[in-house]
Amino acid sequence: MAGIFGASTESKATSAEINAFQKQLNKVYGWYLGGFIVFILVLAVLEQMGLPRDWIGFIFLLATVALYAGIGIMSRTTDAAEYYVAGRRVPAIYNGMATGADWMSAASFIGMAGTLYLTGYGGLAFIMGWTGGYCLVALFLAPYLRKFGQFTIPDFLGARYEGNLPRFIGIVAAILCSFTYVVAQIYGVGLITARLSGLAFEIGIFVGLGGILVCSFLGGMRAVTWTQVAQYIILIIAYLVPVVWLSVKQTGVPIPQVVYGYQLQKVTEAETKLINDPKEQEVIAIFKANADALEAKLKDVPAALAADRAAAEKKVADLKASNAPAAEIAAAEKALAAVPPTEAEAIKTWTAARNANLARAKPLAGMPRHAQIYSGNPDGTPAEKEAFDNSRRNFLALIFCLMVGTAALPHILMRYYTVPSVRDARKSVGWSLFFIFLLYFTAPALAVLVKFEVFNVLVGTPFNQLPEWIAAWTAVDPSLLSVADVNKDGIFQLGEMRIGGDIIVLATPAIGGLPYVISGMVAAGGLAAALSTADGLLLTIANALSHDLYYKMIDPNASTTRRVTISKVLLLVVALCAAYVAAQKPADILFLVSAAFSFAAAAFFPALVLGIFWKRANKWGASLGMIAGLGITFYYMVTTQPWLRGVFGVTSPVELWWGIQPISAGLFGVPVGIAVIIIVSLLTGAPKQETQELVEHVRYPELKRV
Repeated sequence: MAGIFGASTESKATSAEINAFQKQLNKVYGWYLGGFIVFILVLAVLEQMGLPRDWIGFIFLLATVALYAGIGIMSRTTDAAEYYVAGRRVPAIYNGMATGADWMSAASFIGMAGTLYLTGYGGLAFIMGWTGGYCLVALFLAPYLRKFGQFTIPDFLGARYEGNLPRFIGIVAAILCSFTYVVAQIYGVGLITARLSGLAFEIGIFVGLGGILVCSFLGGMRAVTWTQVAQYIILIIAYLVPVVWLSVKQTGVPIPQVVYGYQLQKVTEAETKLINDPKEQEVIAIFKANADALEAKLKDVPAALAADRAAAEKKVADLKASNAPAAEIAAAEKALAAVPPTEAEAIKTWTAARNANLARAKPLAGMPRHAQIYSGNPDGTPAEKEAFDNSRRNFLALIFCLMVGTAALPHILMRYYTVPSVRDARKSVGWSLFFIFLLYFTAPALAVLVKFEVFNVLVGTPFNQLPEWIAAWTAVDPSLLSVADVNKDGIFQLGEMRIGGDIIVLATPAIGGLPYVISGMVAAGGLAAALSTADGLLLTIANALSHDLYYKMIDPNASTTRRVTISKVLLLVVALCAAYVAAQKPADILFLVSAAFSFAAAAFFPALVLGIFWKRANKWGASLGMIAGLGITFYYMVTTQPWLRGVFGVTSPVELWWGIQPISAGLFGVPVGIAVIIIVSLLTGAPKQETQELVEHVRYPELKRV
C-alpha cells in the first residue's frame, strides 16, 4: 500500500501507466473495503458480548483517524506537482470518489437530511442546487480549467487576467469562502467527536483536528486524494445502512428511495392527526401564553425586572426561613442568579425567549407540512399570497446561489487539476455526480423515515420510557436536542421536543433501534465527511497563501522545498484559527456553508466563466467585478443575518431586498459581478493578443495558435 500511495510518477504518464496504476488502486481499495466490513462485524459481535459503548466510540474514533493518518504518512511528499495536484495522475473514477468525499461535507452528511426533516419540501432546494452545480462544472469550467493547466484558481486568474491584482483578489476571496466553509466542517468534527468519545465539544474539535492535519500537512493533495477515497467508502456505507434498516423495519422493502412516496403519504396523515390533537394544542397554548407574558414584560422593562428580582429574593428568603431542603434552596438561588442584572440584558434575554416561545407556539413544533411546496396560499388572502410569493422566490434564489456557488468553489475546482487529461476531467465530473447522487437521492427518504418514526413511535410515549438516545444527545448539546413535559401530563407530545437538524442523521440508528455499533459507524461516516472536506479546504487556503501569494507574488525564486514547507506551516496556522472560531459555535452548519457558496458564487463565477468564454474580459474588469460582487454579497449578509449583525454591531432595522433571505445573498453579487466585468472591460484596453489567442485555443483546440 505504501508503494501505491507513495509512488511518484511524471505528470505526463502514459495511458498504459495510468491503467496499471488504476488496477493497483482497485486491489488496494478492494482489500480496504473488505477490511472495513470485517471491522464492523467484529465490533458488532464484541458489543453483543458486552463491550461498553464508550469503548466502541473510542475504537471508531481512534481507528478511523489512525487510518487517515497512516495514508497521510505514506503519501508524504515535498515534490511541488505531487503536493499541489497529486502529480496529475489520479484516475477519473477515483478522482470522482475523492471529489464526492471532498464535496459531501458535514452539511451534506449531517445537515441536509436534518434540513429536509425540519423544512420538508423547502429543503429540496439544497439537493437541486448542489447537484445542478455539477452540471455547470461539467459544461463551463472543469475541462477548460484543466486545459489552462495551473495549480489553483488564483493561479488561473493571475495567468488569464495578466497580473497580480486579479490573483491577489482571488487569494482573498478563496480564503474568505474556504475559511467560512472550514469552520463549519470543524464544528461538525467537534460535534461528532464529542458524541463518539464523550469529550467536551471544544476538546473534541482539537482531537479531530489532529486527523485533518496529518493528512493534508504531510502529503498535500496526494495525501488528501487517497484519504478522501477511503473516507468516501466509509461515509457512503455509514449513510446507507441505517436508512435501509429503517426502510425494512417500516415497510419490509430494503430500497428506501422506492418507499419514499408511500411513507410520505403516511407522514402527511400523521401530521393532520397531530395538528388536531388536543394535547398538542394545549402545548401550543402554553408557549403562546409564555410569549405573551414576555411581551408584557418588554413593555415596561424596569418595573418587570424589579418585580422579578423581588420575587426571586423573597422565594429564597422564605425557603431558608422554613428550613426547606437544600436542593430547593439551591434551585431558588440559581433562579435568582438568572435574573438579568441590567435592563439592557433583560431586553436581550426576554426578546430571545419571547421569539423562541413564538416559534414553538405553532402546530407540528413549528415545522411546515412535509409535502407542502411553499408557505402561504396563492389563492388566499393578500398576506397568504405574499407569503407564497416570498417562499417561492427564496426557494429559487437558494437554488441559484447553490448551483453557481458549487461551480465556483476553489477546493472543488482544484480537484480537476489532478487528472491526467481534459477527457479525464469530463469523466471525473460524471463520476462525481454518480457518487454524490447515491447520498443525495437517499437524504429525502431518510428525512421522511425518521419523521414517520418520531410521529408514530415517539409521540405518545411516557416521559419515563423515552429511549436512551434522547438523554444521550441532550447531554452532548441541549441546544440540539431538549425535551420538557410542558403540559405536565407525563406523556411526550411533538411540541415538547426541540430538535436541531444537525443530529437527525447521527441519531438515526438509535431512532431505528439499531445496535450501538451502527451509531458509531454513522458517526465515523460523519467524521469522514467533515474531515475530507476540511482537508481540501485547508489545503486550498494554504496553497493560496504559499503558492499564489508567496511564490507567485513575493519570491518567484523560492525553491520547491521552501514553498511546500511554507504551505505546511500556513496550513497549521489556518487550521488552529478555524478551530478557535468553530469552538465559539458561531452559527448553524448550514448557514456557514451556504454563506461560503454565496461568497464563491459572487467572487469567482463571473470572472471564471467570462475569462473562459469571452476573450475581451480584461484585468481591470475582472478585478473590479470580483470586488463589486463579493462586496455587495458581504454587505447584504452583514446587514440582514442575525449572527453577523451582532458581530459587526449593526443595529439598524433589517431590510430584505425583495424578501430574499441572507442565505441567498449571492443572488445580488453574481449579476453585479458580471455587469461590472463587461462594462469595465469594454471601457478599458483589451488583453494582450497572446492572451486572447490562448482563450481561443482553450475553447477551440482544433484552431492553430499563431
